[in-house]
Formats: sequence, structure tokens, C-alpha cells
Amino acid sequence: MRVMRFPAIQIQLALFLLGASACRPAGSPASATLVLHGGTLINPDAAPVPNASITIERDRITCAGTAAACPAPAGARVMDLAGAYVGPGLVDAHVHYSQTGWVDGRPDAVNLRALYPYDSVIGFLASHPERFHRAYLCSGVTSVFDVGGFPWTLDLARKTKETSDAPRVVAAGPLLSTIQVPPDMMGAFAFMKDEAAVRAAVRAQQAGGAEAVKVWYIPVADSLRRHAKAMLLVAADETRKAGLRLVVHATMPTLAREAVEAGAAVLVHEVDSDTVNAELIEVIKRAGTIVIPTVSVYSGYADVLLGRSPGARYPLDCVDSVTRRKLETVLPDSLRARGKAFWESPMAARMQSNVAKNLKRMYEAGIPIAMGTDGGNPGTAHGPSVFGEMEAMQQAGMPARAVFASATIVAARALALEKEIGSVEPGKRADLAVFGADPTVDARNARQVRFVVRNGVIQVHDKLIHH
Repeated sequence: MRVMRFPAIQIQLALFLLGASACRPAGSPASATLVLHGGTLINPDAAPVPNASITIERDRITCAGTAAACPAPAGARVMDLAGAYVGPGLVDAHVHYSQTGWVDGRPDAVNLRALYPYDSVIGFLASHPERFHRAYLCSGVTSVFDVGGFPWTLDLARKTKETSDAPRVVAAGPLLSTIQVPPDMMGAFAFMKDEAAVRAAVRAQQAGGAEAVKVWYIPVADSLRRHAKAMLLVAADETRKAGLRLVVHATMPTLAREAVEAGAAVLVHEVDSDTVNAELIEVIKRAGTIVIPTVSVYSGYADVLLGRSPGARYPLDCVDSVTRRKLETVLPDSLRARGKAFWESPMAARMQSNVAKNLKRMYEAGIPIAMGTDGGNPGTAHGPSVFGEMEAMQQAGMPARAVFASATIVAARALALEKEIGSVEPGKRADLAVFGADPTVDARNARQVRFVVRNGVIQVHDKLIHH
């Protein structure tokens, strides 16, 4: 991302943000109307509109189209975006604010509790979500779906709905799990021990303000399979009664089918153990289930356990300094041994190949695909990992325009916010991203974020000005 390629945009932005008051008579209020003028409007599933004009009244879009169709109202603040591309803010439909982006947030994967006490890690995350807020806005992301974490993530959803300095967070709260996790992680999980426990967990999610219920449908021993499926069905039933949507993590064909047949609105991840057959594709398509493939999260784990920096896959400029140092830390061989053996194995190669092939099959079959990174997992930093994910989706066979749609309107549907966000239309929330190049032509152009508008307010991250 090199802003100097489009210096006029940055000069205009600086003048607009710092000098607008000099143009007003003393004591006169700033106009509540903002006009973004002269850029190319890019909307999912629509032709680009050159020399467009977008009018924003407070936190809403009131006009979007050609300059002739949307003349600037008298007294409006007008910002010239000639040479830029203006579209809806990106939406990351799979994140975890309860995870750090490195292994200290997943002690079940790599146990670093002795160096990074887990209770301290989680306490810091709960107290300082602003680091990840900034990283998302810096990366063009104006909304995220937190699909599982500690109960305080539900409070994030309440606090970010109307704010302008953070992405809109939609949260599911603690995950309902088929397996037990270590005791210090249990606050982020509810073990599906029996029907009473499952129904109580769903009701607790509803009372806490959850906007969905997530089931961590992890494979179990054959002797426990019948019970696990029964608990999934109980969770689905109670979720329907609560008026919430069911989100399911399922990475095996049988489990994915069971999740869809139970009523899952969203499948997070996709089948990685095998290739999806025509029958499963038809089941998913018929149900209208949205799939969030998280193609690149596997590469994040591989980076950490093979001693590589994820900076080779996506830029780290938007990442806070603490997280960045961790991402560039090479773990001792003693800690990496098991993971290294797996990620260098033929099985890992097959799994990653399956994910890419299955994504292409499902996209070509017409299944709705939403972009989600699984941000917070080791090697998958909150914010800029969206660039790696979008590029991986394009590499797997999705055209750039389809990838852009997956990261905007389809992801908005996954959050049940398609009437609010996901496209630039009158009446929708003024959550926009301004790019220096067109991401609907090449997903790599999404890296060229100039700034975002969140709830009608321009947000500029210092990293965007200086690199």
C-alpha cells in the first residue's frame, strides 16, 4: 500500500480533516452532510460508476450514483476522490476477539502458559479491544462477526453498534462444544453435556445479547457420535425458539451435512478432510446456507509452526507493535516439533488442497460464499489477514468481483445485516472503504486502502498515511 501513488487523495484528505474549520465563519457549525465526489463507485454485483458522487447525512447514505444524479447539497462538505475507488466497507465474517493472533491465545494448540499466563492474556484482550478495532479499520474492515469467545465479546457488540472508531461487531458469545476444553478456557465454551445444559447455554446466550449461536461440532469417538448429533439438534431447536441464527463449525462431509439439515444458517470453515460431492453441494445449496471457507487460516498455523512470518502473505503495517513482535517470533523447536511434523506432511498438503478445490466447487455451484479469516488464530492477525484471505480465494478460482462480493454483501448476509451494510445504497449505513485501485478487478488491490468511513465519520489510520 503506497499512498504516494495517489498524493492528491492524501493532500485532499489532510486538508479536509485539518483545515475544514478555516473555511467556515467563526461560530458556524460543521455541516452534517458529507459528499465523496469524483471517485469510481464500486458495488458488488453492479457495474462500476466513474466520476460518482456519494452523499452522506450523518450516519446514512442518502444518494449514490453519477455526479449528475447526486449533486452536492448546499453547504455540504465535499471531498474530491478523483482516481480512487469507493465501495462498501469490507466485512470479516469470522473473527475471535478472544484470541490474540498468536499462540498465546490458543494454549490448547501450543501451551505457552508459563511465559504468557492465560488469564492475563484474556484480561488484556478484554481491556484493550481498541488494538484490534484500529487494525480492522486500517484494513478497510467496517464490520466483523465474532463467532465465539468469552462473554465480554457480547458487550463489544453493544458498544460498537453506533460508534465510529471501531468496526461494528456482531457476536455469538461462548461456543457450544461437543468436546471439553482446558478449564481456563471454559468461559469461552459451553460443553454440550446433555439436553438441559445445551438449552440453558442457548438461553444464556440470548439473555446476554448474542446475535447467533455457534456450535463447535468437533469430531468425537464413534461411541459418542449419536449423542453429539442429538445435542446439535437440541441446540438447533433451542436456537430457533430464541429467534437466533445457528452457526456451525463442521469440517467433515458427514458433520457438515448434519449441520445443514439441522438448520445451520452459516457453516464456518468448510470440508477439509475430503472433497465435497455433488450430493452435499446440493444439500447446502438447497438450504441456502452461507459458507465461510477461511482458506488462509491453515497457512497461519503453518507459518507459526514452521517458523515463518505471516508478513510474507499479508502486510503487517496495520498490526499493533505487540502483536507484530509475536507474529515475527520463531518458536523453539521443542514447541514446534509436533506442529511442524504435521504441517510438513502429505496430510496437511491434501487438507489445504481440499479446501481450495471445495471452495471452487461450491462457488461454481452457486452456494453463497462469505469472506472470513478466523482472525485471532495463530498467524491470522486481526485486520490485514483479510488481504491474505481474499487473495487465497481468488487463487482458488473465485473471480475478483466475486471475492469482493463475498467480502461485502454476502458477508453482510452472514451477519444478517444486508439491509444495513454490504453495498453503497441510499438508506444504508455510511460504512465505506476508499481504495487506490479497484479490488473488483484484482483482489490484491484491496491492500490499497486509503481510508474508511464508519457511521459517516472518516477514519484515517496513521499507518495508511506513512507507508
